[in-house]
Amino acid sequence: MRGDFDFITDFAPLCVNAIDQGMAVTVLAGVHAGCFELFVNEDVHSVADLRGKTIGVAALGSPQHMFLAPIAAHVGIDPSKDINWVVSPSVKPMQLFIDGKLDGFLGLPPEPQELHARRVGHVIVDSTVDRPWSQYFCCMLAGHREFVRKYPIATKRVTRAILKAADLCATEPARAARLLVDGGFTERYDYALQTLSGLPYDKWREYDAEDTIRFYALRLHETGFIKSSPQKIIADGTDWRFLNELKRELKA
Repeated sequence: MRGDFDFITDFAPLCVNAIDQGMAVTVLAGVHAGCFELFVNEDVHSVADLRGKTIGVAALGSPQHMFLAPIAAHVGIDPSKDINWVVSPSVKPMQLFIDGKLDGFLGLPPEPQELHARRVGHVIVDSTVDRPWSQYFCCMLAGHREFVRKYPIATKRVTRAILKAADLCATEPARAARLLVDGGFTERYDYALQTLSGLPYDKWREYDAEDTIRFYALRLHETGFIKSSPQKIIADGTDWRFLNELKRELKA
C-alpha cells in the first residue's frame, strides 16, 4: 500500500481504507470470498452478545478489526464504544482466547483450523457461508496506481496469473496445498488443504468486484473508518478493464 510492491492481494476493507487515505492503490479484481471466522466463548451466542465483551485483534485497523467492527455495527453495536478491543504486543490474540482471557477472537487461516482441531470456542460468524459477508470478495488484487497506468500489458499478465492461480485452488486444492507447503509459505498441509477446499476460489467470474468495494465502503463509512463516499472510492481506486477482458478470455 505504501509503494513497496507493484501488486498485492489484500482484504477488501484494507484496500478501501488505503484509497480513502489517498494511497496510490488501484483495485483490479476479486480473488476469493470468505476465510474469517469469529470464535467466542460459551457466554456468547450471537453478535448482539458482543456488547461489552473483550475481543482480541492483531491491531486496530487490522483486517480482523475492520471486518468485525462493521459486523457489530450491523446489529446496532457501536464498535468504538461497546466492544473492548485487546491488542497484545507480546501474546497473540488467539493464545489469549485459548487461555480464556478473551470473550472472542476473529481468526484467519490457519488459525480457525487450529481452533477447530483443538475444539476451542464456537463460531458465530463464518464469512465463507454467512450472509451478507459471504456474498462479497474477501481478498482482492490491487496494483500500484502508477505501475498500472504505465504498464497495462504487464498488469494484465499479473492479473491473469493470479486468477489462474485461483482457478487452480478451486479445481486442484490438494496440489495447491502441496505447493504452499513445498514453497515454505505454511507448515501444515492438512490446514492448507482444509482452507483451500473450503474457500470459494471459483467466484472471481461470478461475484461483482465493484459491488464488493461499494459494500465495504458503505460499511466503513457508517462506522467512521473512512470519509470518502463509495462512488469516490470506486472512481479513485479501481480499474476493471483487465478483469473484464480476462472474464471473456478465461471462460470456465
